[in-house]
Amino acid sequence: MFRFAHPEYLYLLILVPVIILFYVQGVYSRKKKLRLLGDAALLKDLMPDVSQTKRVVKFIVTLLTFVCLVIILARPQFGMKLETTERNGIEMVVALDVSNSMLATDVSPNRLSKAKMLVSRMADKMSNDKIALVVFAGQGFIQLPITSDFVSAKMFLDAISPSMIPAQGTNIGEAIRLSMGSFTNQKNVERAIVIITDGEDQAEEAEKMASEAAKKGIHIFVLGIGSPKGSTIPTKDGNTLRDREGNIVITKLNEAMASSIAAAGNGVYIHVDNSNIAQERLSYELNKLEKNKLGSTTYAEYAEQFPLVAFLALVGLAVVMLMSEKKKRFSDYFRFLKK
Repeated sequence: MFRFAHPEYLYLLILVPVIILFYVQGVYSRKKKLRLLGDAALLKDLMPDVSQTKRVVKFIVTLLTFVCLVIILARPQFGMKLETTERNGIEMVVALDVSNSMLATDVSPNRLSKAKMLVSRMADKMSNDKIALVVFAGQGFIQLPITSDFVSAKMFLDAISPSMIPAQGTNIGEAIRLSMGSFTNQKNVERAIVIITDGEDQAEEAEKMASEAAKKGIHIFVLGIGSPKGSTIPTKDGNTLRDREGNIVITKLNEAMASSIAAAGNGVYIHVDNSNIAQERLSYELNKLEKNKLGSTTYAEYAEQFPLVAFLALVGLAVVMLMSEKKKRFSDYFRFLKK
């Protein structure tokens, strides 16, 4: 199959007829000026060494060289070759807390938005790894099965909101259980669960599930987001969330509980604030995990054909630079042998 990688450059070929027009106009103008000097036949006798044929040939070669350069820019390709590359990485499940408390603004712009930005940047740095998304509040579900398609992962990430789960609360134990079931069955692969939460949960079940994950070789990293001092929760109508008794709800990051879960899961606890420190720390911890073979990818690549056209362009440039417009007999080229 023949194609051009950048066919937009072929529009430059529109200049070809324009160049020809200017050349013809120039030849006509030159002849007109010569007629003013005298008879054309007489002037031709006065300039016996000038070759009109060579001028035309030189112009044609110059024009063809320009066409070759345009074709080089367009990158002609013909035929295909198969390339196989191995993918070495880890499997990771991101479990994201979407309870209403994640709308607190003690982290800018709010806890949930900050968490989503963190995951998005993390996905940008991943290449050969696999990722899955789990969302949870009082209940949980798998938002995206494990995949190496990071573009889709970011699309699913953008769609996450507290309204996805009507049952409020923070069931981290359920999130870990779902995450454990989201990995592939492939052996000898490092696995990690990254839990992003404000930590308002009963820690006993979460710690138990974290210990089970650790026994299976899964590392659990807990990113605690928010302030331990607490923050109010804004509502959609611009007010502040209140409980049934009318008291303002204060949500506080439970760092002690988050640290306990991470320790039970053979991982680390990382506090997320308005800086990028958490992002850097998580990347550092994940990079410490061994990258194992996750498979191989075979893709087709078009074979480049521009070297041949480039050679023709170089030949054309050489001809234009070396060709004289004077008439020469064949023996003139060997004149230096007679000296």
